[in-house]
Amino acid sequence: MFQNVLIAEDHEHTSISVRKTLEDLGILSPRYAYYCDDALMWVKKGIQEGNPYDLLITDLSFDADHREQRIPGGAELIQAAKQIQPDLKTLVFSAESKVAVIDGLFKVQGINGYVRKARYDAQELKAAMEEIYKGKLHFPAHFREMNRQKNAYAFSNLDITIISLLAQGVLQKDIPAYLAQNQIRPSGLSSVEKRLNQMKEVLEFSKNEQLVAFCKDMGMI
Repeated sequence: MFQNVLIAEDHEHTSISVRKTLEDLGILSPRYAYYCDDALMWVKKGIQEGNPYDLLITDLSFDADHREQRIPGGAELIQAAKQIQPDLKTLVFSAESKVAVIDGLFKVQGINGYVRKARYDAQELKAAMEEIYKGKLHFPAHFREMNRQKNAYAFSNLDITIISLLAQGVLQKDIPAYLAQNQIRPSGLSSVEKRLNQMKEVLEFSKNEQLVAFCKDMGMI
């Protein structure tokens, strides 16, 4: 199991929760940083001293205060840390739930795992660290489920337009007029209703509001 662990987290109560999880895994002396700039400094120092960190656990959002920071958040910290230590394993522990944001962290920042701050997150933290230590990636459960739902239905440009209009507060009965004015076909009310019903049926939603919320979380609108 990892032994040289760096944690970047500005909320003390979360740090205590993470510390307990690490203790259960036999990791007794992790390094804590309340600022991203400090975390990067420790990464550099670990390399200079010949004792680089095995794992970086970081939040995404850090509250601004009187101390000016060059690195504003966890995503930027990961990018900066990997520039000087490309093989550093990274685990994001955050309340962020948008699938598009999480997906970007895996694809752009190259993170090794993501755990969402929620009920029973201590259990998932343990599971994530064990998987990462074995060379695997850890995706949060809601991320896997929403990707499964997205892959179950192929959204067309018309679908996205209809959902975007609903998200803007346009009534379903008024959508055909917008489509006709913008020469988008088909534009009839029956076609709009059919598309919405198809999407909700495949994705197992009963309300348009659920469909809109899902697409927002997926970063589609």
